[in-house]
Amino acid sequence: MNRFKTSKFKNTTPKIAKKDGWINNVRAGSFSCQGNHIKANSKLVAFNTEQAGGGMLGLSSVKPGSDGQWTVTQISCHSDLVTDMDFSPFDESLLATCSGDETVKLWHLCDPALEQPSSPELTLRPGQGRLELVHFHPTSSGLLAIGTAKSPLIWDTGRQDSPLAVLEQHSDQLQSLSWKQDGSLLASSCRDKMLRVFDPRAQLTPVQSAKSLQNNKDSRILWAKDDFLLTTGFDMMRGREVRLWDSRKLSSSVSTVSLGTSNGMLIPLFDEDTGLLVLAGMGDTVVDCFEVSSSEPLLSQVSHCITDASTRGVAMVPKLALDVMSCEVMRVLQLTDSCIVPISYHVPRKNSGQEFHDDLYPDTAGTTPAMSAEEWWQGGNKQVEKVTLHPDKRPKPKAPPAKQMPAKKEVASGGSKEDPARGCSTSSSPLSTPSSSAVPSRSPSSTSGLSSGFLPSPSPSQSVKAIQNLLGPTSKFRHIQGAVMHRDTHITNIRGLNLTTPGECDGFCVNSQRVAVPLSISGGQIAIFERSQPGRQPDTALPTIQNSVNVADFSWDPFDTHRLAVAGDDAKIRVWQVPKGGLKETLTEPELILQGHTEKIYSIKFHPLASGLLVSSSYDLTVRLWNLESEEEVKVLKGHQDQVFAMAWSPDGKLLATVCKDGKVRIYDPRKSTTPVQEGPGPEGPRGARIVWVCEGKYLLVSGFDSRSERGLYLYSADSLSSGAIANAQVGVSPSTLIPFYDHDTSVVILTGKGDTRVHIYELVPEEPYFVECSSFNSPEPHKGLAFLPKTECNVRDVEIAVGLMLTKTTIEPVAFRVPRVKKEFFQDDVYTDTAVWWEPALTASAWLSGSNGQHRKISLKPKDMTPVSEAPKEAPVRKYLPSSVYLEEKTDEQKKEELLSAMVAKLGNMDDPLPQESFEGVDEDEWDD
Repeated sequence: MNRFKTSKFKNTTPKIAKKDGWINNVRAGSFSCQGNHIKANSKLVAFNTEQAGGGMLGLSSVKPGSDGQWTVTQISCHSDLVTDMDFSPFDESLLATCSGDETVKLWHLCDPALEQPSSPELTLRPGQGRLELVHFHPTSSGLLAIGTAKSPLIWDTGRQDSPLAVLEQHSDQLQSLSWKQDGSLLASSCRDKMLRVFDPRAQLTPVQSAKSLQNNKDSRILWAKDDFLLTTGFDMMRGREVRLWDSRKLSSSVSTVSLGTSNGMLIPLFDEDTGLLVLAGMGDTVVDCFEVSSSEPLLSQVSHCITDASTRGVAMVPKLALDVMSCEVMRVLQLTDSCIVPISYHVPRKNSGQEFHDDLYPDTAGTTPAMSAEEWWQGGNKQVEKVTLHPDKRPKPKAPPAKQMPAKKEVASGGSKEDPARGCSTSSSPLSTPSSSAVPSRSPSSTSGLSSGFLPSPSPSQSVKAIQNLLGPTSKFRHIQGAVMHRDTHITNIRGLNLTTPGECDGFCVNSQRVAVPLSISGGQIAIFERSQPGRQPDTALPTIQNSVNVADFSWDPFDTHRLAVAGDDAKIRVWQVPKGGLKETLTEPELILQGHTEKIYSIKFHPLASGLLVSSSYDLTVRLWNLESEEEVKVLKGHQDQVFAMAWSPDGKLLATVCKDGKVRIYDPRKSTTPVQEGPGPEGPRGARIVWVCEGKYLLVSGFDSRSERGLYLYSADSLSSGAIANAQVGVSPSTLIPFYDHDTSVVILTGKGDTRVHIYELVPEEPYFVECSSFNSPEPHKGLAFLPKTECNVRDVEIAVGLMLTKTTIEPVAFRVPRVKKEFFQDDVYTDTAVWWEPALTASAWLSGSNGQHRKISLKPKDMTPVSEAPKEAPVRKYLPSSVYLEEKTDEQKKEELLSAMVAKLGNMDDPLPQESFEGVDEDEWDD
């Protein structure tokens, strides 16, 4: 009669969350990799996101915030597609990612509403090509199984130099890996139709293998109950099937279920406690649930759920995050193109919501590792201690042990600097440096096998000064907020944008009145949009500037909002004059053509003080100065050995700095010498760089790449370039060069790359730590450029310190960067110093070339009707509590009753009085905010 035994889970019912319970603002897509594309633990959800550059991950929380909303953020993890990810079973903040860039990285993550770390805790470089799979060991801390193209690797994160074991190479593409629940065996499926079971500690070859799969299309494998293995794949007729195998005899399956014909791979998720198996097909709208039993029938269907959107990936939420009082036995997260949909599986019970049904919830694996990687490798087989799911009996989470503070805080070299505002490390620990010789100490009680490098929490007895020294410098701009302005200010329906401008070009250029955008139409055409005329652009063709050749770089004259200089592929610079009121008809004849370079031009820059003075760099390895007044070339600067990435004039207009592909930063004094007056080592990476003068011209900031193609910021003293960078900071991985905008009034630098979604913000200070990281701004989709307007465009009443225009595929959207302040009715004179009128020339090109110097006049941004906050009247302190004499005064019982009754009447109010809302009136239709 055992075959007719009734299962307590046979009536398990799926329930798709209502739309207000979905995680929105998700941009998923079709990915050509073996992973599930989404993973979850009891607090966080990580998922693949379709972003430019490929190496991005989305991050959200399992539960909504206090406002009932989910915060979704992006992390720039790799320089290529993230192929797989996995959360540590013993540390809810630890995520492992692998990628097509041939690296595995471990990240310590924060709450999604807070700033995420910009660099990993640890980077592993197996050196065996593209990596497809990564899985944490189920019982041991700091142990990973990594899938390369054809062989699995076993890696102890404490031994960064080489793997513990390189298992037998498969004869074709490795498709799936799975650890047995006790951590003793590792199973794999392969495109060669073979199933293999390894005991990595005993031998590098399989202990069991058989050519068991019928089709070489994508397959998945995972361990089910006892010694059963479960695979999903395709039969010989390309029908999808699920098979159950005895791992000790892989020659034939013990049970098979067919699930129809479809191209999408079936992703299996298995819950060992209940025996429930979830199957979701890639690209399908169906999620099936089966029960796996140790007796006949081995595979029986429980439910068939039809979803609203196609599946891009699925993940199972751990048992510790379930609502056990409502008999929720399993929860699955379905990743779709635009959202994450929770699907809960409940067992119907009479007293659901009132009592804990212990027969549905056997003790489950806890979050404390059973042993270290070394103990497992030496033959240990300890199992993770199980914990109860009973709400009243669960062990309280232990506070993590205090970490040792690094001897020296160095943002550049990987020292950890904790941001108290977000409670998260802002840079990697020494473990993220591959050459580090430090091996973290580990013990069976270690939660991850990694040293996070976090700073300890100061004790209450420490002085305020000591705490400030511990946390590092603070910045009044730390909590700066970026926000896209109202859509009435947007320019929309832009068609035919050229989104592939050279890396030395900013992508588009703006001034206070108009925007110039290159088009992909042949002939190097440029569209001009008037900022005074926002809104939807007509579907018909727009009048343009016909440059006749492809645009290499272009720039508005800072002193003439109608003059645009354009460098072309034909080594010529064309200067165009835009008529007042904007383009009404197509321009075909430039005002001026400058010719002198012998090869294509990289970039052009106007002089910041002298009118009509332009500098250009070219493939002919020269930098040339042009006088637009005399229409001639006046200087030729030499000394570069390779491509000039970027140029920048000093704030006083005397010096010109360059950063070059030959790995050098140079400073020229063009009026005295055609060769550099200073030279020093620059960024090692050959992918691109930008340069800007900062801190009153005393320092140079360079954004570029290191030898591992990771983006970084490098700070140089303008007086001693030869000594190299005095500080640097890593800014994640992305293929695009960070383009800096520096505000001389606040010393704030705003950086982003073409194709990025994140805008980084730092305050630069002329002493350690030099870089003070501020809150970043994330755009809803990848932007194609960010250019900034004059300071006079900032609304000081909203404490805006910068206003930029963001270019997307079809729109131009203003973005305001604001400093949150309480007393906005006052002019924040600590934020707004007198600003230079850099849109007016200080002298002519001829005067500058003859040796004269000048400087911009300055103006105050204070409106006449605002009082500076420094002159605001001091507020008298409000006493929160009554004096103690009131409480000590003796009162009779009658007085106390009278006071209590009066308080109750005052609280309830007079019932005869009308309610406040009864006196509310409607508003006019035009007052509604769209």
